[in-house]
Amino acid sequence: MKIVVLGAGQVGATIVEALHSDHDVTVVDLDGARLQALSYRYDVSTVRGNGATRRVLQDAAIKRADLMIACTSRDEINLVAATLVKKLSEAQTIVRTSNPEYLEAWQERQIDVDFMVSSELETAHAVSRTIGVPAAKQTDVFADGQVQIVEFDVPRAGGSDNLTGVPLTEAAERAASRPLTGAYDEVVGLPLREAKVPADSKVASIIRADRMLVPRGEQSILPGDRIIVIGSPDAARAWSGIMARGERRVDDVVIFGAGATGLAIARVLLDQRIRVRLIEPLEERAREVAEELPAARVYCASGIDPDFIERERLGQARAAVFAMREDSKNLYAAMLAKVHGIGFTIGIVHEPVSVEVFERAGIDVAVNPRSVTAEEIVRFAHDPRIRQLAMLEGDRFEVLDITVRDSSKLVRTPFKELPMTGSLIGAIVRNGTAIFPHGDDRLEPGDRAIIFTESSRVAEVEKAL
Repeated sequence: MKIVVLGAGQVGATIVEALHSDHDVTVVDLDGARLQALSYRYDVSTVRGNGATRRVLQDAAIKRADLMIACTSRDEINLVAATLVKKLSEAQTIVRTSNPEYLEAWQERQIDVDFMVSSELETAHAVSRTIGVPAAKQTDVFADGQVQIVEFDVPRAGGSDNLTGVPLTEAAERAASRPLTGAYDEVVGLPLREAKVPADSKVASIIRADRMLVPRGEQSILPGDRIIVIGSPDAARAWSGIMARGERRVDDVVIFGAGATGLAIARVLLDQRIRVRLIEPLEERAREVAEELPAARVYCASGIDPDFIERERLGQARAAVFAMREDSKNLYAAMLAKVHGIGFTIGIVHEPVSVEVFERAGIDVAVNPRSVTAEEIVRFAHDPRIRQLAMLEGDRFEVLDITVRDSSKLVRTPFKELPMTGSLIGAIVRNGTAIFPHGDDRLEPGDRAIIFTESSRVAEVEKAL
């Protein structure tokens, strides 16, 4: 497939990384340094110029393109480019937007593009999924919510460490010192064939340091590992209970920052009947949000004043999301919130390097809006049989929801007889119902297979199925 990507920023670079090996990719951007970095690293063509002009699109051979992805940070540039592409070629168009009104207009078929992605909405959904499984580092849902993919860091038996190095408040000390549940000892440290793994789930991968271990029966999950699990929503919650010391459901969230992302997160959580408190330092913005979201409580405050945190008892919240505009402020506020007793923290990061910094500082989950946006876009460039796609571990792995062809050599073969390839079929969807297969189950033509695989093997998986 020939793909033209408009925008060589973080979203564009993530898309190029995911697609360059299997497709003919051309990248358009005004920034020559960005284009040079991408062309040096990947086998892609580049065109320097304004992609919202006819001449530059023609230079990018748009007439021969199958797909155009407009993912710059400017909505109007993306929309103008997509409109021109519709006039110049038969290519499908995907547009990234930050404006909810554009998304609403597209959903009402008032904007003629094939697909539109909102960074803020995708981020809100990512946060919402994580809050539903509070021990998860990352989670995605497939098959209309019947299948969940969850990534956990396995805690050590003594409970969580205070990685910040700052003295904790009494409430935070109590939260950190809770003993691990008995179920932990029935799963961690035992060969998988003996472990009491929650029903309707499979361990898809064990990541130990920089190595990926195939989770065969003799392999064990150890403290300090990172594991990826595929299972039912009930199984995901059971795993979360094991990894999070059996803590109860998150039903009270504080959001620091009421910008576009914070507002989108608040809306999604309120729709799930979760209590939301929003903290916004700008008085005018705080007033606007309070009028727009009457079900939320909105404070005009910095959020980093210890007296304010104590006075408003924010430390009693089940979770906090840090969605301010600067990574440094989000990091400081999250560490301060942990000191005051908030047990589960989610940081919205704007620079890729911040993900590791947040995790090393003890922030539970870091969500990068550009990465979740790129993930949603990338699935359109794969085999059209792929209904959904998720990328994990810095895009090292992918989870695919792909329909099985009648001609696949794997159909009607018992799972226990399928070749060991390093890929794992965690679930199948048949007649709209998710099935978590065992050794004697078989793939049937038309099944949707939920598959965990290394990103480098995606083309091989598509071919096999």
